[in-house]
Amino acid sequence: MNWYKKLVLVSVILTLCVVVFGAYVRLTDAGLGCPDWPGCYGTLTVPESIESIENAQQAFPDSPVETDKAWIEMIHRYLAGMLGIVIFTIAFFSYKNRDKIKVPLILPFFLVGLLFFQAALGMWTVTMLLKPAIVSLHLIGGMSILGILTFIAHRHWGSVNNTAVLGKSIVLFTRFALVLLFIQILLGGWTSTNYAALACTDYPTCHGSLIPAMDFKNSFSIFRELGMTSDGQQLSLEALHAIQWVHRIGAIVLTLYLIGLAVFLAAYPGIRFYKNLLLIVLAFQFIIGIANLLLHLPIILATAHNLGAAFLVIILVIINSRITPNHD
Repeated sequence: MNWYKKLVLVSVILTLCVVVFGAYVRLTDAGLGCPDWPGCYGTLTVPESIESIENAQQAFPDSPVETDKAWIEMIHRYLAGMLGIVIFTIAFFSYKNRDKIKVPLILPFFLVGLLFFQAALGMWTVTMLLKPAIVSLHLIGGMSILGILTFIAHRHWGSVNNTAVLGKSIVLFTRFALVLLFIQILLGGWTSTNYAALACTDYPTCHGSLIPAMDFKNSFSIFRELGMTSDGQQLSLEALHAIQWVHRIGAIVLTLYLIGLAVFLAAYPGIRFYKNLLLIVLAFQFIIGIANLLLHLPIILATAHNLGAAFLVIILVIINSRITPNHD
């Protein structure tokens, strides 16, 4: 089982790379760097020679070849493909060693199903031209895979805090932290994919107002094209205000909730390290979020903001794993 444990650990690191690099793809507008899927202009690499670029342009006349963006997109796909192979391998050997693994067998197979859905979302992201709902779900799918793999890795590498007897209310409080975190990640993805991150560039106000003019009806309409309302009209600035404002409120609610969780968990020595780590990452995440607004979304900080969200997922999953009894 030693190599199995190492493979699971590698899968967590690889998933973290895929999630963060996926954010970089979105932030550099490279999501449509290749107009088809899973290849790029009909090949498994990026056209670079004069002849291959001309052939690509003839095959896809509405998509000018931008090799830099195409390579960014293809590197992301290569990483995702490697992760897919690793997840299939984990599921196969989980079945072969089903009496030895420390998680329910259904979990690795659920992960395979989630992987197929995530691949479909990746394809639809390209074929449906970056529809906000598809892109946001793609982000949630990546974070979910990261969370599940982290749980599997911790069950095999970490330990359960058997010395601390947590009450039912504290357990539910800890579980709900993950729910709130994923809601906030979804709001962040919705903000990013709708290009609403710079709708307000001051903080805590928005254009000098704590409650700016907002259009909630169109801002959170799911079935619409990028930058458009469900009626086909241009998305208004008020709608973008609403998207960012809700993300800000979500950040405040999540921050206060996680601080409260850390206070409750302070009584349990076996979780103290992760509780402190949670607070440190949370503080950096909040600061980076504000800095993104004030500095007009530099790519390095925007990518770091996604990395911070991924670290919060890992930490909260480990905390939840430590208070979960071992699988029999």
